[in-house]
Amino acid sequence: MKHQRLYQLIGLVACAIGAALITGCSSTRAISDVAMGAGGAYLGHELSDGNPVATAAGAAGGVLLSEGLHYAANKASQKAYATGYDKGKSDAVKQQYWLYVSLQCQRNQVGSVRLYPVQLPEQRIDGVTFQPATKYLRIEE
Repeated sequence: MKHQRLYQLIGLVACAIGAALITGCSSTRAISDVAMGAGGAYLGHELSDGNPVATAAGAAGGVLLSEGLHYAANKASQKAYATGYDKGKSDAVKQQYWLYVSLQCQRNQVGSVRLYPVQLPEQRIDGVTFQPATKYLRIEE
């Protein structure tokens, strides 16, 4: 009889742990509340030899434990979301900064620049006479 009670207690604890593991999903909240409440009621009933006050207290304790686990899981989820959001904003700002630095480096980088002189002859365009001139064509490589 004593071993049977111990096995029942171990089985109940295993069920409670299983219910605690599924408390992270919001759709299973009612299920885990019921499971933890029933487990607490059973534990209170078995440990107190059928005392109804202990059974009710065990049920209430099981529900409170389930709600506490839901609260802790929700807080951890919110904290992880906030941390990821801040990291994402930080990464975007860093990416913009390094893009700007890269553009500055490319702009300041002087490669091979050549100026080719181009002789423009005297021209008459729309009644305006342009004098011969030398213009320079800039070529960057």
